[in-house]
Amino acid sequence: MSSPLLGEFLRSRGVTRRDFLQFCTTTTALMGLSSTLVPRVATALAQARRPSVIWLPFQECTGCTESITRAHGSTLESLIFQGISLDYQHTLQAAAGDAAERARETAMKENWGRYLLIVDGSIPTGNKGFSTVAGLDNLSLLQEVARGAAAIVALGSCAAFGGIPAANPNPTGAVAVSDVVKDKPIINVSGCPPIPVVITGVLTQYLTFGKLPELDALGRPRSFYGQTIHDRCYRRPFYERGQFADSFDDEGARQGWCLYKLGCRGPTTHNACATVKWNDGTSFPIEAGHGCIGCSEPGFWDKGGFYQPLSTGHWGSARTVGIAVGVGAALGVASAALARKRQKDAEGA
Repeated sequence: MSSPLLGEFLRSRGVTRRDFLQFCTTTTALMGLSSTLVPRVATALAQARRPSVIWLPFQECTGCTESITRAHGSTLESLIFQGISLDYQHTLQAAAGDAAERARETAMKENWGRYLLIVDGSIPTGNKGFSTVAGLDNLSLLQEVARGAAAIVALGSCAAFGGIPAANPNPTGAVAVSDVVKDKPIINVSGCPPIPVVITGVLTQYLTFGKLPELDALGRPRSFYGQTIHDRCYRRPFYERGQFADSFDDEGARQGWCLYKLGCRGPTTHNACATVKWNDGTSFPIEAGHGCIGCSEPGFWDKGGFYQPLSTGHWGSARTVGIAVGVGAALGVASAALARKRQKDAEGA
């Protein structure tokens, strides 16, 4: 028996045409697509069949699930609980034990080659006993379920890059999904945790166009990870003027000046935090007064130096970038000093 069309399913759940079009408009913008495509997105979504989704949590802290299930507006509530058929997810499913595993096996059999696989958490490879589900170690379970998947979404930095479990000394031999699966399209939605609306964009594009969005060099959707946080940060003008907070409680911090000197990783971190924000678009770490720690980049934990400026911090392969940014900061300081001197000279005259 085929699943109902998405449009029919949403109407049966009380979703109005107005709300549906508002969702399509918002999501089209989030994907970086032209507003002229909204009617096409709406038509395609309304005619789409609800895809089966199998979600495998491995070495993780449940932070990714918590982030996604607390998504605001038209994200998870519209797409995961209503727009897709979430057939298996340890934290959210009602079934347990044998019943849960039968649900997964049935979903795989009935949707072979068509279901989406979401993975959060890294995969331990050092010892098969480190993490098991229903008698299967994580590595074997991933390989089994990945075989019939149409595509895989690596949700969060642990699944995308190994994350904190893979940090030194990595006792479990934790690796990313892409280190294990080589023959399936994989989209990395990195972040610790990831931004909820990114998964909406990914799933909507898949439902609408039948393909995954354009990816960057690290396999992340370019529409969300195409720019650095520094590029769109509201504190950028302070950086350009050479106005930096020197401590978290000085006058500069109170005035909202740039947090570069306090170790902000915004210049080398690609994510949409500065534009999409968190908690219903309320804020993001920099707006709350704390510098970015670069959690959506590979190996962010081992690179450390969270409270050291990029030009002097331990930022690994991004060190060269940090030095370049440091030069820019120095030029900003010099420019600001020169401007103040000219102003004083003009006042003296």
